Amino acid sequence: MTWPAGGGRVGHTDGVTSQSTADPDAGDPVPTWLRTGAGWSWRLIVLLAAVAAVFWLTAQVQLVFVAIFLALVFTAVLNPLTDLYERAMPRPLATGLAILSGVVLVGGLLAYVVASVAGQWERLALQFSSGVDQLVDLAESLPGPFEVELAQRSQWLGDVSGWVRENSEEVAARAAEGAGSVVEAFAALALAIFLTVFFLASGATMWRWFLAQLPAVHRGHWRGAAAAGWYTFSGYTRGTVIIAITNGILAGILLAVLGVPLSAPLAVLVFIGTFIPIIGAPLAMIIAAVVALAAQGPLTALVVTLGIAGIGQLEGHVLQPLIMGRQVSLHPVVVALAVTSGTLVGGVLGAVVAVPLVAVAWAVFSAMRGRPEGEGGDDADDGEDAPPGPAAEGRDDASGTSGPRPPSDTPRVHTET
Repeated sequence: MTWPAGGGRVGHTDGVTSQSTADPDAGDPVPTWLRTGAGWSWRLIVLLAAVAAVFWLTAQVQLVFVAIFLALVFTAVLNPLTDLYERAMPRPLATGLAILSGVVLVGGLLAYVVASVAGQWERLALQFSSGVDQLVDLAESLPGPFEVELAQRSQWLGDVSGWVRENSEEVAARAAEGAGSVVEAFAALALAIFLTVFFLASGATMWRWFLAQLPAVHRGHWRGAAAAGWYTFSGYTRGTVIIAITNGILAGILLAVLGVPLSAPLAVLVFIGTFIPIIGAPLAMIIAAVVALAAQGPLTALVVTLGIAGIGQLEGHVLQPLIMGRQVSLHPVVVALAVTSGTLVGGVLGAVVAVPLVAVAWAVFSAMRGRPEGEGGDDADDGEDAPPGPAAEGRDDASGTSGPRPPSDTPRVHTET
């Protein structure tokens, strides 16, 4: 073996060099791309299995899930009012007064709508039926494939009546199930109000207790994810409520100016439809346009349709960016896919909760992705004095102000539309 002047063994050194620079996968029969793809595949399978398990568990306790979701919505809406009342009274008393204010407001609105509809329900049904008849007459007068003969329409109505008679027992069973659903809805609402009381009164204490159960090294991660999620959820909830109220008021003014009957109940219908993205407002617009067609004629119906469509454009291009800002800004494609998927999985309830859940998930993912590895343990203890949560979201004790504020290292959910 040859020894160089420095005392090293040339042959051994060359062997080490050749082994270190050689491809480690040279003798592996599995290609690198296939190994990488397999690694990503099993990770995606595990992730999808976990998501499916969450959906399955949620379906098993749907009533509890609905109650928790409603409690979080009530908390996000009533928390600023509770903070306002807290300036003049203790927190528990402020919580009770805020909830009472919300109950009085919603109860008064429902009582007004019920009283308006109860006195004119027959008139509304007749006008809606008359509007449908006018639309059918218009379809009969159209040439080509849209032509519908009177005998064919009578045959369709007869088929529907025959189906109802043949399936009367099934229809009655469905009605009984609907009565059971009403009982479940009241139970979910009662549980949601019960949870809201504790979220508003002692949400900060509950959150600090939860953080104390976690290892100190992970508390920063949980704190950042929860702050981003609650910031987004509260912004979406408050913004949607404000936008729904604005849409209802504008629609009520439009219908009242045009002389459409039952303008107040129809405005409330527009208000409710705002909570279902994409499909809620168009459905309310169709009902209002049909009533306007029966009461005032096709010209008024056209004006109602264009007016409510204009309100929708005002909502999408002015109100949402102005009220929600950068807290929640999802691409329309994401919103459409979320609403469609939520409707297929959970019906109307899925359509309502899909968008806020997707927005919160994206906010949490952005917060966790932007946090460097190992950062959670450095500030695990100093943030417990102001944890994110329903009762203490973004509270700044030094300035005396409150409101949803993300931490400086938490990216906001924002995607260009």
